[in-house]
Amino acid sequence: MSIVVADIMSTRIVTIEMDDRLNVVKEIFEQANFHHLLVVDNNKLEGVLSERDLLRAISPHIGSIGETVKDLETLQKRVHQVMARNPITVAPNVCLDTAAHLILDHHVGCLPVLDNGRLVGIVTWKDLLRAYSEHLSLAESEC
Repeated sequence: MSIVVADIMSTRIVTIEMDDRLNVVKEIFEQANFHHLLVVDNNKLEGVLSERDLLRAISPHIGSIGETVKDLETLQKRVHQVMARNPITVAPNVCLDTAAHLILDHHVGCLPVLDNGRLVGIVTWKDLLRAYSEHLSLAESEC
């Protein structure tokens, strides 16, 4: 029996809107233990915003003693200005090897999971690595 994306994906997804400001995104990342937010418009997936995208878009001086008004203004940018558009997606029934190749080939950190166009989860490179690690551990214990 092969493992598929549905077996390892996270169904706890957080979405943001294209017009949300980056200060909202920053707060979400500070409070949550994940690194990708899915961007929707009228319940349709439009993009992905990673924590790395956020850090590239805002001033590195935010929260420091040298913070200026200009630094804070970078938090007023909108999600659609910095998100990755047209994300690579997978279906829940896709095997892990295919998902892993998509992540590697497209240099992305996550794949939104769509079931007939409906957003149902997300799978990250860490999810894949964990699944492969667990699978290898099981295979070794059978030896």
